[in-house]
Amino acid sequence: MRIELITETRVGITREVLDVFAQMDWLLRGIEVVWHHIYLDVPNLKPAGLAAITDRLLQVPGVWSVREIDLLPGERRRMHFDTLLGALTDPVLALDAGNRILASNDAALEALRLPRASLGELPRLEAVVTPDIARAIRERREDGSSREVNIGGRPYRVDLLSTPPVVEDDPGGPHGAVLLFRPPSSLGEDLYALSRHEGDEGARLVGHSSGLKKVKELIRRFGTVNAPLLITGETGTGKELVAHECHRASDRADKPFLALNCAALPENLIESELFGYAAGAFSGAQKNGKPGLFELADRGTVFLDEVGEMSPYLQAKLLRVLQDGSFMRVGGRAETRVNVRILAATHRDLPAMVQEGSFREDLYYRLNVLTIHIPPLRERRDDIPLLADHFARRAAAQIGRTFAGISTTAAAMLREADWPGNARQLENVLFRAVTLAETDVLQPGDLGDARAGQSKGTNEALGIADTSNHGEPETLAEAVEHAERSLLSRLYAEHPSTRKLATKLGISHTAVANKLRKYGIQ
Repeated sequence: MRIELITETRVGITREVLDVFAQMDWLLRGIEVVWHHIYLDVPNLKPAGLAAITDRLLQVPGVWSVREIDLLPGERRRMHFDTLLGALTDPVLALDAGNRILASNDAALEALRLPRASLGELPRLEAVVTPDIARAIRERREDGSSREVNIGGRPYRVDLLSTPPVVEDDPGGPHGAVLLFRPPSSLGEDLYALSRHEGDEGARLVGHSSGLKKVKELIRRFGTVNAPLLITGETGTGKELVAHECHRASDRADKPFLALNCAALPENLIESELFGYAAGAFSGAQKNGKPGLFELADRGTVFLDEVGEMSPYLQAKLLRVLQDGSFMRVGGRAETRVNVRILAATHRDLPAMVQEGSFREDLYYRLNVLTIHIPPLRERRDDIPLLADHFARRAAAQIGRTFAGISTTAAAMLREADWPGNARQLENVLFRAVTLAETDVLQPGDLGDARAGQSKGTNEALGIADTSNHGEPETLAEAVEHAERSLLSRLYAEHPSTRKLATKLGISHTAVANKLRKYGIQ
């Protein structure tokens, strides 16, 4: 039984209380003394004996009251502390100045394979981890930088949360440390939490055409299937939005969703972004190494946009991840195993690339387990009014102006355009129109200089590139410009990045960018 005494504060009163228990031959297991309070743990005291000992205690001068309690204050604090540590999913250790482990949570016991022990019975850190890990942690204290260590085959980023005076025996030196071991997947969850906006309807598929209804139905069916998914469609059709919806519909929805555009980076950067790199892997790398997207998204989803732009070398590494979830960091020696679902997207004709040998056949069949094809906007014109209204309202909110709608004539003009750039191009046109509009209702004049027409006329009015013949050139310079415009317009649809297009044409990236800007090719 545990009891609380409320007393006056005077010298000797605690000793007199202890004498009562000694005279009555009661064993004490614990005692705590604070201002006006004495707390006692009497293991053999039963309720029947409480009245007798209460009478004796109240005879001690200055003892005002005696009552039963459920826990001593120290026990209650310890229980709260254990609850707090147990709520942390990442391993946490508290060390004293000599690197002896003072406290740990269940995650740390599992990661470090520590035995369950009472307070003060845990070993020194060097006894449960390798010397290089202990050395890395000591260096972390000295230079103040985060360190990456490998424990049980898993990488962890070690962060020093604080250096509180855990032990006061050496006021002039370090008092200890609180260490937080964070796996890469935990960092990935933080990145995903910062990037996602659950209430943002702009990140949802808009439309009710039969083609989009089929896409939504496939998302519903495929979302819960833990298998690779290939999303195909022209540039600007919303392949990443479909990937997001598949992630939201899966049982991984609360885990990270991380994306990489394979056409936006050179091969070596794509490799390090996807697979990470070990310490000292190359000049300019972080000295402690870096986890890649696959590690950051462990138990979540990785979306590879424009997967058809991957080099054969990266295709082989990706195939290994699809086969058994394992890979090796750039410059690393140990394999890492992850549990991720891979969603891939491309506007390229992958079967044709397989036939010509530029895309691995085995990788294609690994990626093409499930497939969703997004029809272009010109094949689902019923969605254009809804999308136009949605994009216009979002643009108005972004620039802080009112928007009352789109006139009937302007809506018809939008609906008749071919939109080779699909929803992305429609969004850009609406943003420009809302920005430049004189009134709150968009008119045909806000969408372009020309008025609504059919096919070619409508495209020209909206600033959509026309790759048809511009008439017979009068000079050599005009003929050259006409040929360049036609060639760039045609090839840019097949190679939608200035880097890829520059490689195809054998000229510099800057030259391609300047020519695209010159001819207004978007």
